[in-house]
Amino acid sequence: MATWIRALGAAGLAGSAAIHFYLYWGSGYADIPVVGPLFLVNGIAGVLIALALLAWRHWLPAFLTLGFGGVTLLAYVLSVTVGFYGVHDQFNSQYEYWGVITEAVCVVCGLLLLARAFRRRAARNS
Repeated sequence: MATWIRALGAAGLAGSAAIHFYLYWGSGYADIPVVGPLFLVNGIAGVLIALALLAWRHWLPAFLTLGFGGVTLLAYVLSVTVGFYGVHDQFNSQYEYWGVITEAVCVVCGLLLLARAFRRRAARNS
């Protein structure tokens, strides 16, 4: 079961990365100070964490998956509510919908994998 959770988490990471790459290169986000570079970093991080999640059976990639999804969702919620470095989103495009879905998948998969890792560790230590 953990293999499927890892695969789903990696798909969430890759999906979020793809959305951020597209918005960076295809929708003008590259020209936005602060947020533009953060979109590029987010895309690169998503790909790297996805590869780590698939290749390394350790708690750290699960933690990074959770953190990636959580921080990215937080930044998006800020951009929709109060603004994020001057960017105010509206939650009215397919990219925003899919971004929220892929990042929520990251959070759920990261939590499930971390819980599994900690349960296995507790079972070994008892």
